[in-house]
Amino acid sequence: MLSEDRLPNHPALTLTARVLFTHIFILSGVTHFTSVSTYVALMPEAIPFREFWVLVSGVVELAGAGMVLFDRRPRLGAWLIVAFLIPVTVTVHGYEMLHAEDAAMRAIQQASFLKGFALIGAALLITQLGATHRPAPQSS
Repeated sequence: MLSEDRLPNHPALTLTARVLFTHIFILSGVTHFTSVSTYVALMPEAIPFREFWVLVSGVVELAGAGMVLFDRRPRLGAWLIVAFLIPVTVTVHGYEMLHAEDAAMRAIQQASFLKGFALIGAALLITQLGATHRPAPQSS
């Protein structure tokens, strides 16, 4: 069995993880600008200035994802992603999970709600550990 200090630790793996983690935020961030009305329609009507929040969230998503992806202040970038994910997960997916009219849509929103929490957890790990490859400690 491999000891913890002998587990694979490679820069390509770190880069792959950053690409996999951020791709959803980059794609979603871009579509916040190309499909504003779609995102506005997803938000509960009680939220004021919905178009403004869609645009702000797109900027936050893209900035946070770019910081993590390009390893430029990735901890701050991960905090931006957390700041994006918490309100979106609760106000959009949580609300729809509870109020959707049909069972299939409630199930889809529940999956999105749970995915949001998993992504929050991953982003919180990055806020604490960063996203940079660190060579394994050398044995004496």
